Amino acid sequence: MLSWTRTRADLDAISKFPCAHAEEEERGATGRGGRKGGAPARRAGRGGGVSQDGGDSGGAGEAAVRGVSGRQREPERAPEKRAEGGEIFENCFGDKKLKMVVLNNLKVFPYKLLWKMTQNQRSVPVRPCSLYTCTYKTRNRAIHPLWQSLDVVPGGDRQSPINIRWRDSIYDPCLKPLKIHYDPSTCLHLWNNGYSFLVEFEDSTDKSVIRGGPLENNYRLKQFHFHWGAINDWGSEHTVDSKCYPAELHLVHWNAVKYKSFEDAAMEENGLAVIGVFLKLGVHHKELQKLVDVLPAIKHKDSLIEFGTFDPACLMPACPDFWTYSGSLTTPPLSESVTWIIKKQPIEVDHNQLEEFRMLLFTSAGEKEKRMVDNFRPLQPLMNRTVRSSFHHDHILNLQKGGKQQTHHVTP
Repeated sequence: MLSWTRTRADLDAISKFPCAHAEEEERGATGRGGRKGGAPARRAGRGGGVSQDGGDSGGAGEAAVRGVSGRQREPERAPEKRAEGGEIFENCFGDKKLKMVVLNNLKVFPYKLLWKMTQNQRSVPVRPCSLYTCTYKTRNRAIHPLWQSLDVVPGGDRQSPINIRWRDSIYDPCLKPLKIHYDPSTCLHLWNNGYSFLVEFEDSTDKSVIRGGPLENNYRLKQFHFHWGAINDWGSEHTVDSKCYPAELHLVHWNAVKYKSFEDAAMEENGLAVIGVFLKLGVHHKELQKLVDVLPAIKHKDSLIEFGTFDPACLMPACPDFWTYSGSLTTPPLSESVTWIIKKQPIEVDHNQLEEFRMLLFTSAGEKEKRMVDNFRPLQPLMNRTVRSSFHHDHILNLQKGGKQQTHHVTP
């Protein structure tokens, strides 16, 4: 039997029609009823008071149908209903071969059984864009503990993460190049905070800072961490044209010129600057492996180890291009204090390195183990914000031979 992918939209379309075998049974019952009461019906037909399906409206034909089926046959649908359903069927299964496959499957599998089977298939987690509900479902429909309650942000209109639409971002020639200077000796320790793993840095001086880009002051590096999914099909917090990456790196900096501490900066406007870097599946990342090698030591929640010198600049892509927008923290308290700088070019890591991320646990030692996966927040609405880019979009238009201009969709 041919296999086909069943989506929720397909099943909704199929549900508008009776099962094929049910229709055949009904037609068979009707036919038998017609044969039992056929002669009277034909005689009555000459008299003029006959229904169109082979039996008079209150006589032998209908009684025979009730006798065979055990219940009174439901009235036929109105013609306009059938036309509407047929149009939906044509839209969903326009290909004749596919329609044959669908009908063949329906003859064998009743609708309820067919629907039950599809529940076991894996699907990408739902990531609704809602300001008032911040819940998402993983493929097994489990909700992460951090988002089990409704996440209300009164008056919030600059929440993160967002879906970055490539064409809707606006090139800003006033954006300066982003300058990064990290001192590897400021690296302190590595720890599991029960939601991700963090690498923290000494931030009492300006040894590790960024400047330029959309920033007016120097911002000191406080820590960096990652977000990732249960499998490689999703995991990043931000998306680009609805494309998910397996993981996303966040390097968190604070405005030491304007505020006295990281805690103060995290609650105020222009207090934080976070660089986001996408991770995609590819070649082995040699520098990232230095982190991966020590992850087993912080497998459980609240585990902490000293970590030697490490330069986070090694996790930056070579391309300087970025998007920027005003947003928020993606974990409570979700304060709208962040200037986001999202790198256009992802870095490459291999599958085994991502699998080591997934070996970490949300739980402490002695508790029932729960793997640390899908630790991303749902997408949030853009509202009235503008996403600016540091690069031109000319490469979106592909000038072909003959002077024809064709739009070419590009993703980083």
